Amino acid sequence: MEPQEPHKPQESREPHESRVPGEPHEPRVPREPHGTITVARALGLPALRRGLPDVVSGEELLDRPVRWVHAGEVPNIAALLKGGELLLTTGLGVGSRPAEQRAFVRRLAERGIAALVVELGARFRTLPGPVVDTARSCGLPLVQLHREVPFVTVTEEIHTEIVNAHYALLRQADVVHRQATEVLLRGGGVPEILCHFAAFAANPVFLETPDGQLLYAAGPGGTPPAGAADPLQVWEGLRARRAAERPEPPAGSVMADIPGGGPGPGSVRARLTVLPVAGPLGPVHRIAAERTADLLAVVLLRTRQEEELAARGRGDFLTDLAEGRIEASGAPAQARVLGFRPGADGPLLPVVMRLVEDPRPLAGGGESWAALAHALQEELAAVGVPVLLGVRLPEGRVPLLAGLRGATERGAVAERIAAALRAGVERAWPDRAGARPPVVIAGLAVGWDAAGTELRHAAEAANAARGLTDRDWYDVRSLDVDLLLWRLREHGDLAAFVDRVIGPLLAHDRTARPPLVPTLETYLRHAGRKAETARALHLNRQTLYDRLARISRLLGSDLEDPQTVLALGVALQARRHVR
Repeated sequence: MEPQEPHKPQESREPHESRVPGEPHEPRVPREPHGTITVARALGLPALRRGLPDVVSGEELLDRPVRWVHAGEVPNIAALLKGGELLLTTGLGVGSRPAEQRAFVRRLAERGIAALVVELGARFRTLPGPVVDTARSCGLPLVQLHREVPFVTVTEEIHTEIVNAHYALLRQADVVHRQATEVLLRGGGVPEILCHFAAFAANPVFLETPDGQLLYAAGPGGTPPAGAADPLQVWEGLRARRAAERPEPPAGSVMADIPGGGPGPGSVRARLTVLPVAGPLGPVHRIAAERTADLLAVVLLRTRQEEELAARGRGDFLTDLAEGRIEASGAPAQARVLGFRPGADGPLLPVVMRLVEDPRPLAGGGESWAALAHALQEELAAVGVPVLLGVRLPEGRVPLLAGLRGATERGAVAERIAAALRAGVERAWPDRAGARPPVVIAGLAVGWDAAGTELRHAAEAANAARGLTDRDWYDVRSLDVDLLLWRLREHGDLAAFVDRVIGPLLAHDRTARPPLVPTLETYLRHAGRKAETARALHLNRQTLYDRLARISRLLGSDLEDPQTVLALGVALQARRHVR
């Protein structure tokens, strides 16, 4: 009786096992996450080469991986195999009738073995036609040996190669894991670990929530090859694929679940996904992904980094946009991937908040930054406009884009955003109560074509505005002089200018009381109007006149002269940048 048509065996998985979806259909060759050698490599080893191997069918399939080697002579040998084996036989179990021979080969093909190797002499002088024809029709590599070889020697030799290959993979994955651990010990977090893994895999890497929300995207770094897509563009394509009811990533992808974050042993906190965009992924990448997932699980359990990861990913996008690494034409699509969907016709409002003068003490506080990202998101949700918020830890900066209905609401929205940002900082970092509040800079209302330039301008203005705390937020245009002076801060002529114009006044205030610099600043702020200056300083007029006279004598300047007033105002602004 003829055997039934081959069927595809089901594959079992262990919990949190990395997966490679889209495996070949028929015949199925399992891909195990450990070292393997190919059929071609096995045939080239000395033990089999002494048997004068001759490939009768499936020569184009010799790159199949060999998971194990098995020798047997029983008719039902297929029932003892799991798939991926190189089967050695003298043919005693093949059968004598054509139907038996065809059934024998078909069952092996259904089982998904790597190849069938038959030693001629003991049972067959030449391979029977039904054996050869069935192997060809089933796509099973069939090899005949013209000389007798010890099967035990073949088995030992191939198994040694498999173990060595497995060990080499483990050793390489161990190097990647050790380097990632060093990144963590040096103060890096999840983004740095993902960037390290992406560089190893030479492909984009994504960290997503179990329901498919993007937490962070990392590319392999360096200059991408011509035509290479940005990681966020790749993610948009993956989202579109999933929307088309194809939930699994493309064939050859690697996925590893990150446990934790919920009740039950099968809970998944996040998922690591690597896509074969720039090149194929192999077993070593699957092993390294599993080990990286274990390391990420420890980090995510230690901190609330999901909030921070998403904010840092958005911060990287906004920084790349500001520095011209993202084309304006592609920016809206990438922003949509990150959850930002402003109105189609309304302008964008770039805003930058600088948190502290020196961000380095905060850069290592992952939990603190995660709390800040969470608090800012909650506060901004009440502003009433779409907002894309990011954080930039190295600079202690929070950039964002807000979607406006029209340019006329710029001031009102900037006011609400500034209040929300400051409230978020106070909620997340209550121990900073009484410290200098953050500086908030609002750029101009622009379209996507100028959003990057305005973000960069606002970020530089935020650096230049260090120490300014007299307003809830600053229009970027009001800081043009400060920005110019900040850019000249390293130039020696700026410090010389400050010393020449107001040096005697600064020297006086270091040794005498009351200080006179605040009087001069208030006087210039009120455009020389003495009555308003006296009220602002809570002085009677005569006391103010005396102080102004002392200032004039110290500087040898006429405080009524417009050019002198201009120089004094610039020098007072410049002294913040040359200290």
